Amino acid sequence: MTYAIVPAGGLGARMGSRRPKQYLRLGRAPILVATLRALGRARGLDGIVVAVPATHVEATRRLLTRLRVPKILDVVAGGVDRQESVWRALQRVPESARWIVVHDAVRPFITGALVERVRAAATAGAATCGVPVRETVKRVQDGVIEATVERQGLWLTQTPQAFARALLWEAHEKARRDGFVGTDDAVLVERLGMTVAMVPGLAHNLKITTPEDLRTARAWARSRRRA
Repeated sequence: MTYAIVPAGGLGARMGSRRPKQYLRLGRAPILVATLRALGRARGLDGIVVAVPATHVEATRRLLTRLRVPKILDVVAGGVDRQESVWRALQRVPESARWIVVHDAVRPFITGALVERVRAAATAGAATCGVPVRETVKRVQDGVIEATVERQGLWLTQTPQAFARALLWEAHEKARRDGFVGTDDAVLVERLGMTVAMVPGLAHNLKITTPEDLRTARAWARSRRRA
């Protein structure tokens, strides 16, 4: 069985909004709802656990019920950071689960096909998706270029990411013991010395974190509705 975890515990400080960014509207529904609906279209996905700010748990449950968002297993209180939110959600996944898909709450433009492709690539236990770096990359210190970084082989990592449940559990336990906090779950698995596969993601798989991102996302959503 395959379950998804959606960490949505952030407060959206970079968005500059009093409302957490995952609850801002994207078309007719909040970003979180758009993401969950897109994720739920993936074949073979048995359920979704969502981790939200503790103050928003009950309201989110009511929202997802009212809008009939499919495949929701539970809504739990997230932690102080993304990693802790994933860990808390992982506790709620049934032990019968063999695979876990982790996806950012503010990436609403995924497709079911991408979820399935990442899951299929996780034959060694872990896979993620991304896009190759196409711009020139500079390392900068105090506003001065220190070096131009060779972009060959560099990828911008996205979600969804897929893991064998036991492997993800082990990776999180080690990170907790070591006091290590990573920016995604793949890096936790990398720290175990395990292979993480990379498959092509989507150019429009935008992560909405700033007001500019939100404007871009709303424009993209409008263009899709007109198409």
